[in-house]
Amino acid sequence: MNDNQIIYLNKIGKNVKVLNLKTPSIESVEYAKIKGFNAIHLDAEHGSFNVVSIENLCRLAIGMGLTVTARVQKISNQNINLFLDRGVQGIVGPHVETYSEGLLLAESCRYPPIGNRSWGGGRGTEFNQLDILNNKYGGKLKFSEWANINMIVTAQIESKMAIDNLDEILTIKGIDRIAFGPHDLAASLGHPGNPDHQVVQEAHNEIERKTRESGKKLWSDNMINFFPDIFTL
Repeated sequence: MNDNQIIYLNKIGKNVKVLNLKTPSIESVEYAKIKGFNAIHLDAEHGSFNVVSIENLCRLAIGMGLTVTARVQKISNQNINLFLDRGVQGIVGPHVETYSEGLLLAESCRYPPIGNRSWGGGRGTEFNQLDILNNKYGGKLKFSEWANINMIVTAQIESKMAIDNLDEILTIKGIDRIAFGPHDLAASLGHPGNPDHQVVQEAHNEIERKTRESGKKLWSDNMINFFPDIFTL
């Protein structure tokens, strides 16, 4: 496993180039490395990914030094583990509407004592190889601490209920960033198909203001996001 490039580059004041994928395109990951990207993001909520395709994409991306993040289909410890065990180092949880949902998201992504992430035997834990864990990290406990530091947890706010509960959600220490869900939020606020409506934009402004006041970041902060339809592969 590698240091999370999003965290590392942001810390030294640099933006991160992220390639967003909705399909398991190995060629796109190779192209991303050639073109100087730092990370890839898998949209598993709306994309066509399964455990095997995530495994293959992570194998290639991590081997090339790229960080992998993903938006999961649903927030549960078991579902999130399937991504983390492949080597994903950033989870976006969709449709976070309550404090309890946000807490479940945060705790599922990090090891004890600050979370309850399950110890797997895949790439996400260096295949549980003691020689690597001992020599590279200083043991399993030190690896757990390293993994927690190199994890980004993002709660996606996509409804009026989420906005009503945002103050509580923002108190969760394990949530690092907040993302918008503009189209679902527009529908929830009574303006389906119109994410540019003034009411929706005002809601976005409120979410951003509260997020920054809490000391957290927006998902898009210091990231330059690209989608593969701009490439000719």
